[in-house]
Amino acid sequence: MSDTIFAETARIIAEKIERDPTDISPETELSTIDIQSLELAEVIFDLEDRFEIEIELNAADAWEQLKTVGDVCDAVRGLVEKSASA
Repeated sequence: MSDTIFAETARIIAEKIERDPTDISPETELSTIDIQSLELAEVIFDLEDRFEIEIELNAADAWEQLKTVGDVCDAVRGLVEKSASA
């Protein structure tokens, strides 16, 4: 599942910033890929829909807590695991 989470996260981010998903790694810093707060909010909504989870962050909190693509994946992974065990 973790490979799926990364692949989907990279794909969704790449769509928003019009880049190739292969250019995105877990270490990619969000601040270096020209993703704006509105686009990050859209990414969060798309991830919620894709994985049927709820990410309880507003855009300002997201910028503070999510520095890399790996951070986004970790947050999603944790919520998916929590949802699966509920």
